[in-house]
Amino acid sequence: MKKSLYIAAKDLRSEFRTKQMLNSMLIFSLIVIVIFSISFGDVLSQTELVGKLAPGVLWVAFTFAGTLGLSRSFAGEMENGCLEGLKLSPIDRSSIYIGKTISNAVLMFIVELLTIPIFIVLFNYNISGIPGLALVIFLGTFGFVSVGTLLSALSASTRAREIMLPVLLLPLIIPVIIPAVMATGTILADGGIGSISSELRLLVVYDLVFFVVGQLVFEYTVMD
Repeated sequence: MKKSLYIAAKDLRSEFRTKQMLNSMLIFSLIVIVIFSISFGDVLSQTELVGKLAPGVLWVAFTFAGTLGLSRSFAGEMENGCLEGLKLSPIDRSSIYIGKTISNAVLMFIVELLTIPIFIVLFNYNISGIPGLALVIFLGTFGFVSVGTLLSALSASTRAREIMLPVLLLPLIIPVIIPAVMATGTILADGGIGSISSELRLLVVYDLVFFVVGQLVFEYTVMD
């Protein structure tokens, strides 16, 4: 785990110097929020309707911004030959996967943390149940990043990686997006954590399965 944290710290330091991926993800997420706020301008005064729209709007922004970030996760490593250096280093290949997953998750959490206040302002909506919402976003994001990091490594060596990643990723994240959206809607409707127990179980199982599978098969995705 310590080696994985070193890799995650290396990626985050590199990203915070340039902020290329972070800025792209944040701008993309804000564009989605702004477009939806303009499209639904006539219903923003109706709190009940905004509450029904909120889960879909938030997760559309999170999903597409995250996909944009994941598409660049291994691109820099491939361009600079850093991935070859990581493979030659005396660490287990799964440590690379875990480190990349941690760094991608941190970037997504930052984008989500900045997106939600913008959503509150543009949609004039007061979000309740913050602890429950934070738990749902954490579990949903971790599941999304777990499978996305693996597929990003798989598609990094292809010429059309920007197209290949969404094609591979979107069908696989349906099992995490559906319970995440449903749980978010319940929480925003003043539901407690107890009312989303079934969705939370689905998210936890999905996260564990894909995180373990990712560690097991990552070695073969970066094999020469």
